[in-house]
Amino acid sequence: MLFGKKQSLVGLDIGSHAVKVVELEAQPNRNYRLVNWGISAPLAEAIVDGEVMDRQLVIDAIANLFDSRAIKSRSVVAAVSGRAVIVKKITMNRLSNEDAQQAVYWEAEQHVPYDINDVSLDFEILGPAPNDPKQMQVLLVAAKKDMVMSFGDLIREAGLQPLIVDVDSFAAQNALEANYDFAPEEVIAILNIGAEITNINIVQGGVPYFTKDLQVGGHSFIEAAQRKFNLSQAEAAAAVRGESGAALEIAPVIEQACEGLATALERAQAYLRTAGEAGAVSRIMLCGGSALTPGLSEFLNRRFGVPAEIANPLARVTYDPALFAGQDVMKVAPFLTVGLGLALRRLGDKK
Repeated sequence: MLFGKKQSLVGLDIGSHAVKVVELEAQPNRNYRLVNWGISAPLAEAIVDGEVMDRQLVIDAIANLFDSRAIKSRSVVAAVSGRAVIVKKITMNRLSNEDAQQAVYWEAEQHVPYDINDVSLDFEILGPAPNDPKQMQVLLVAAKKDMVMSFGDLIREAGLQPLIVDVDSFAAQNALEANYDFAPEEVIAILNIGAEITNINIVQGGVPYFTKDLQVGGHSFIEAAQRKFNLSQAEAAAAVRGESGAALEIAPVIEQACEGLATALERAQAYLRTAGEAGAVSRIMLCGGSALTPGLSEFLNRRFGVPAEIANPLARVTYDPALFAGQDVMKVAPFLTVGLGLALRRLGDKK
């Protein structure tokens, strides 16, 4: 708090379906109050696989959202995802933070499939390697510089100032860890299911052991329903949301569309077991707008035999119910997960 002025924290989540904004106010004892939120109108394929296809449409959507919600703060924390972002855990000789800086760049050249001069690189030392105390585990995050710069310019063109550019999967983790008490031994699979991309993040004790983006999401479910029942896009979208008046057996269609997601999660578990890095997933947390798809959590529960639930990123955040104007908060909250996780960030944070 500076000169008695309360600190406003704004997270900007630019998704492939819509722009979401979350404004928080810091409270005593690291608590937070939701001050404002908003979701733009659908972006109509303006963003595909994290790449902006219709720049002006996205700029206008951001500016209009801030204006319509009367958000005065111009400083935001945003996030990127998609093929141009690489998150990888590597093992290397144990070094101090200072000495690791240059060494990580050398190591990154072996793991990043782009010219190292063309990427923005960040890292976090996770700790000693489990099987060799002379080695350490490092979380490597790389994003193509041209994409990050273009993304920052887009935000500035909307009249805002990007303070930090994070990664979607880490923002979702940040939001859930602020709202749930996960036991240190729990292995949590956080699935942030958007319109086009699902971020898988397997976490134990606050450490992300496996992170991957998959090309599956709400649009995949809609397209599957269109093909199966010969529906228009609007009819299929209604069916996937469970709002269709027709008696459609939509659950098997969703399950089939999620097969790739389930297989990727199984492979991630197998990899972590083989590497001796983390135990079996004990809990699945779903977030993102498409997490609300009827039958999805039940399918994952049956498939993996562990609790699968739709996470509430507002569980410990105070807010005036009038902010939701009679809407069901749990129908809105999953959409706000990444934005809330971004708003929780602090300048100087590494993760």
